[in-house]
Amino acid sequence: MGELRERMIDAMRLRNFSGKTIKCYTWQVKAFTRMFGRSPAEMGEEEIRQYIQHLVNNGKSSAAVRLAHGALRFFYHETLGRDWKVDNLPPAKREKRLPIVLSVDEVKSLFAVVHNVKHRTLLMTIYSGGLRVSEAMHLKLTDIDSKRMLIRVEQGKGKKDRYTLLSKTLLEQLRVYWQMWRPVVWLFPGSTPGMPLSERLAQTVFTVAKKKPASRNPLQSTRYAIVLRPTC
Repeated sequence: MGELRERMIDAMRLRNFSGKTIKCYTWQVKAFTRMFGRSPAEMGEEEIRQYIQHLVNNGKSSAAVRLAHGALRFFYHETLGRDWKVDNLPPAKREKRLPIVLSVDEVKSLFAVVHNVKHRTLLMTIYSGGLRVSEAMHLKLTDIDSKRMLIRVEQGKGKKDRYTLLSKTLLEQLRVYWQMWRPVVWLFPGSTPGMPLSERLAQTVFTVAKKKPASRNPLQSTRYAIVLRPTC
């Protein structure tokens, strides 16, 4: 679906969709096409229903089902210009889960198992500032305002700028980190010159931290989903 894919991407860019949303939507349409082995232009309501039901039957989360539904709706309505007649699908129920709040000691235990100063500072920044992974990856040194104790988040969720609080503990950690790593532009530079750290590495840091010994790590016995929030 090369030409259709480009048309879909152009339509999303015209509507100022984020890069993450564009990537997620195009992947969903690709997965839909792969399942039936036909061009999506040759398919319609029946195949869409089958695909959504396939996702539900395979235990996909309600968020994943809603994402697929939204991507296909955009493709058929905005890219192909067709009437959308699949809104009468029963909406996927959202899982109702209480947020997990760790105690101060548990948070300290989490950070204690990460010995790499750069990685520990990264996790502390995400947790303390309530940031998404992509937001933390794109922080610059100039975004840390130690005078007003604020962190400037540029073009975050919804492509909006905002400020979040900079805690004294995080500021002290950032100073220790800066003394060791001396970043120039990006707060967390990656291995590629001029580029920030990749989100994949940030997720890996968190995954490794969860596997540390249970006696020192609260994540071994807790479903912990509040540090690294999804960016798509």
